[in-house]
Amino acid sequence: MSANVAQSHGPALSEESAVTRFFRATEIDTRLLGMIVALLIIWIGFDVYSGILRPADGLFGGSFLTPRNLWILLVQTSSIAVMTTGMVLVIVMRQIDLSVGSILGFVAVVIGTAQVFWMPALGFPVGHPLIWIVTLLLGIAIGASIGAFQGALVAYAGIPSFIVTLGGLIGWRGAAWAVIRGETVAPMDKNFKLMGGSFSGTTSGAIGDVASWVLGLAACALIILGLINNRRQRDRFKFPQRPMWAEYFLGATGCVVALGTTLLVNSYPWPKGVVDRYAAANGITLPPEGLFISHGYALPVLIALAVGALMTFMATRTRFGRYVYATGGNPEAAELAGINTKKLTVMIFALMGSLAAISASISTARLDSATNSLGTFDELYVIAAAVIGGTSLAGGLGTIYGAMLGALVMQSLQSGMTLLNFESAYKDMVVACVLVFAVFVDQVYRRRVK
Repeated sequence: MSANVAQSHGPALSEESAVTRFFRATEIDTRLLGMIVALLIIWIGFDVYSGILRPADGLFGGSFLTPRNLWILLVQTSSIAVMTTGMVLVIVMRQIDLSVGSILGFVAVVIGTAQVFWMPALGFPVGHPLIWIVTLLLGIAIGASIGAFQGALVAYAGIPSFIVTLGGLIGWRGAAWAVIRGETVAPMDKNFKLMGGSFSGTTSGAIGDVASWVLGLAACALIILGLINNRRQRDRFKFPQRPMWAEYFLGATGCVVALGTTLLVNSYPWPKGVVDRYAAANGITLPPEGLFISHGYALPVLIALAVGALMTFMATRTRFGRYVYATGGNPEAAELAGINTKKLTVMIFALMGSLAAISASISTARLDSATNSLGTFDELYVIAAAVIGGTSLAGGLGTIYGAMLGALVMQSLQSGMTLLNFESAYKDMVVACVLVFAVFVDQVYRRRVK
């Protein structure tokens, strides 16, 4: 009988062993893989359900998995994703920032007011090429100053970050209202508007198909070069190497994702009305079937990807990043090692404020207006995205790419429920449940690691 039991469990054990060997060889983060699976389930579920209600041309007969909806989804995710990259480092440092949504709203109304009122009063006519640059730099400077001020209160005054940023959440929202008194400031500068992925006349806030394919191929080249450099570094320091099949698998998977995403964004065409205006302005005769002009990658998506790459490099390849993770892992040991943790805290919050200002620019440009309510509840979505992405609330653990994927998960839930006309109350309840569940998973994971 024992022999039969052993035989019945033999295939399962060998299968488990094969899976374990696969993950060990490829060094894939199982939590990251779990998020990807969850994201695919969310996408497929929304597409199937929307297909039952309103059949469309999605992958499963619905309206979620269409080039148009996924392109818009990526644009909507950009603002949260940018702030999430900073929130990772804040939480890794065992701090929290509840004020990022209010900072976004305050910076947004300052940028909008500057473009509509202040800059013209200073002699900059409408459409001046410096307007968007000056106001963008102004917004980043204000965001960094707010963040540094709050960080100084945490580091040098000894006030818990929860209290400081909770005060910021209330105070900066009130300051936003004081700037414009609840009014809506619009429209934004035509060049600034492109940062949101919108059209300015017949100029698109996206780079088009050719530039997108060049970018996709460049991403493939960088993935391959990164894998080659990784092997060289491992060989240099006598670290164990991944099997070659694992390198090929990682390279092929990365290239498929890069080129597949490029194909997706190039499958979404310009609206017919914009195409007609573009053809008329450029003397183009439209064929009977119409003219197909691809959007390509939207500028806010490229901004988010650039910020993510820069923050990943900063977190993993610089002394600053090593100090952040060392402090989050053991603050007392970090101080004994000579790390100026107070200065580091100020820098982290200043960086978070700067990223909130960039997100404010993206959101304002996308909506082509600024209101004092912009960014409401964004702090919750940002924190939820970071935790879903594997950032531990206990500090010392978290990745930028995981948090950005978490932002995509959060926005997918929001977008899908909006597409299906879910009531706002139910959407908030789902977000709350996801956040609590993510923290629960983090606790279980930490106990298993210990």
